[in-house]
Amino acid sequence: MMTVQKDRVVSIEYELKDPSGTIIDSSKGAPDLVYIHGNGYLIPGLEKELEGKKVNDVINCVVQPAEAYGERDEELVFSVPRSQFGDAEKIEPGMQFQAEQEDGIHIVTVVSADSENVTIDANHPLAGIPLHFSVKINDIREATPEELEHGHVHGSGCGDECGDDCGCGCGCGD
Repeated sequence: MMTVQKDRVVSIEYELKDPSGTIIDSSKGAPDLVYIHGNGYLIPGLEKELEGKKVNDVINCVVQPAEAYGERDEELVFSVPRSQFGDAEKIEPGMQFQAEQEDGIHIVTVVSADSENVTIDANHPLAGIPLHFSVKINDIREATPEELEHGHVHGSGCGDECGDDCGCGCGCGD
């Protein structure tokens, strides 16, 4: 029987809760999440929990921040001039913006704002939070050489869901 391991395509349904039991994310009512295992698509702690499991296995686990989105770093909460938000007239706590930095684009969350400055939090919204997962493995198969080369799953319906703008020439749109 095939098991979850590096470079295999895995199809899962999942539910993610915070420590208080509030659902953060879920695939219920949606297509399965399909990914190539061991290639950084999932957070490291969840990939470790799924390693070696089989179809129909159900995993309930808690992934600690160090193996998810990291610990909170209070140095990532800072003020910037309001002018850096361009033409945005309405800036309120809880709003999220994209910020381009040397290592790529990051999502920042507004903590507070006044007429001159905006305090933002550049931590991932789930940083510092133990994540409670319930995952059911629905399918496992070998990845094709093309999927491994492109770094994503191909399959029926992919182009219908994703459009046709991936640029890899595979026509899957993902």
